[in-house]
Amino acid sequence: MVFSSFVFLFRFLPAVLAVYYCLPGCVRQFWLLLSSLLFYAWGEPDYVILLIFSIVVNYLFGILIGYYKNQCRRKAAGIVMITAVSANVLLLCVFKYSVMILELFENICSIQINFAGIILPAGISFYTFQSISYLADIWRGDVKPQRSIVSFGMYIAMFPQLIAGPVVRYKFIEAQIEKKQKNWRNDFSRDIRNLAYGIGRFVIGLSKKVILANNAGILWQQISGMENGELSGIMAWFGIMAFAFQIYFDFSGYSDMALGLAAMFGFRLEENFNYPYISKNITEFWRRWHISIGSWFREYVYIPLGGNRKGRGRHIFNILLVWMLTGLWHGASFNFLLWGFYFGVIILLEKYIILKALEYLPGVIQYVYSMILILFGWVIFEADSIGEAVKYFKALFGGNGWGIRSDSVHYMLYTGLFFMILLFIGATPLPAILWNKAEKMLSGGRRGMVICSLIKNTGYMALMLVSTAYLVEQSYNPFLYFRF
Repeated sequence: MVFSSFVFLFRFLPAVLAVYYCLPGCVRQFWLLLSSLLFYAWGEPDYVILLIFSIVVNYLFGILIGYYKNQCRRKAAGIVMITAVSANVLLLCVFKYSVMILELFENICSIQINFAGIILPAGISFYTFQSISYLADIWRGDVKPQRSIVSFGMYIAMFPQLIAGPVVRYKFIEAQIEKKQKNWRNDFSRDIRNLAYGIGRFVIGLSKKVILANNAGILWQQISGMENGELSGIMAWFGIMAFAFQIYFDFSGYSDMALGLAAMFGFRLEENFNYPYISKNITEFWRRWHISIGSWFREYVYIPLGGNRKGRGRHIFNILLVWMLTGLWHGASFNFLLWGFYFGVIILLEKYIILKALEYLPGVIQYVYSMILILFGWVIFEADSIGEAVKYFKALFGGNGWGIRSDSVHYMLYTGLFFMILLFIGATPLPAILWNKAEKMLSGGRRGMVICSLIKNTGYMALMLVSTAYLVEQSYNPFLYFRF
C-alpha cells in the first residue's frame, strides 16, 4: 500500500475524514483533492508531478473539445480529441510498455540495448483510462466539460480508487460532483449514514484482503515454489485454485475498500465484482469480474470498432483485438497478451458454437466447464513466462505424477482443505443470502431492528480486530493489482 497499513488506517484516514466533515460542502472537494495528492506523493514522490500534469493537460483538452463542439467545429474538436487520446496512450506506453518494446526490438534485431528501465507509476493504467473516458464522453456529447479544475482533479486523483480502481467513468459520477459543488450546507444525518455504510463496506474489503487473500497467497506460494518433481497433479490443481481465490479476494477486497472509502466521502461508485466464480460460462464470468474495465473496453474500444455490426469477420477481429488489449492492460509481457488472446478465443467459440450446446447440459457440468477454463487462464496470467506456464500445465495434467510424496505435502493438503472450502463459500452469494434471511427473521419491530444492528456491528468490530491482528503479523500487504 502507498502508506503503511497502520499509518493509513489510524492516522491518515481519520484525520482526512475529520477535516472533511468539518468543512462546508463546496470546499470538501478541494480538501479531498489535496489529501489524494498527499496520499499519492507519500508513496510515489517522483511521479506525483506526472499525476498533476495528467490532470492539468486532460482538463484543458476537455475544455477545448467542449468549446469546439459548442462552436459546431466538429473537425477541430476531432483533431483535439485524437491529440488528447494519443497523448494519454503515449504516456501510458512510455511508462508501462517501453521495456517490453525494447526487449522485443532487441530480440528481432539481435542487438543489446543498455536500458535501466522505468518504474511503473502506481495507478497510471486506471487514471489514464478515466481521463480517456472523460474526453470521449465530452466528444460524444454525453457530458459537459468540467469547468472546475479542482473537481476534475478530485475525480481523477480521488485516493479511494486511485491506485487500483475501479475505473470510474465521469458520466456516472458527474451528478454527484455537481451537487457537491453547489452544496454549502451539510446534511449531517446523511453524512452519518454514508460513514456507517462506508465503514462496514471497508471492513468487509479489508477482511477479504488480510484474512482470506493473504492466507490463500501463502498457500499458493508454498505450492508454486515446489520443485517440478514434487509438484504432483493433485497439488498443482490445489495450488492454482488457491491462486484463483487469492486474486479474487485480493482484488474484490480492494474494490470493496474503495467503494467503502468513497461512500465515507459521500460518493457512490459502481460495483466491480458480482460473484464471478458462480458463472456457468466464460462470457458470464467476464460480465461479473472486474466489471469496470470490461465496460470500459466495450464502450470505448469494442463498440467504436464496429462491435458485431460489420459482419462475422470484423466481429472476430474486434473481439480478439479487444481481448489482447485487455491482456496488455494487465501487464507488459507476452504471457498477458496470450492470456487475453486465450479468453478472446473462448468467448468467440462460446458465441458461435459452445453456448447453445451448454444449455442442454446440467448446471453442474456448466460450472465445472467454466471453472476449469478460468483456472487454465490463471496459470497463464500468473506465470513469469510462457515457458513457466507450460511447465505448470504439464504438472496439472499429471506430467510429474499424481501421488503425494512427502508428509509435509500431505499436511499442507489436509490443513488447507478446510480453508479452501471456506474460500469457496465466501466466493458465493451464500453468506449474503443467509444473512438476509436472518435479518428478515429478526427485524420485526423496533427490538428486532436493534438486535440486527447489534449483531451486524459486532460482526464488523470482530472482523476489524482480526484484520488488525493479521496486519500486525504481516508487515507487508501489497495488493496484486497495484502492479497493473
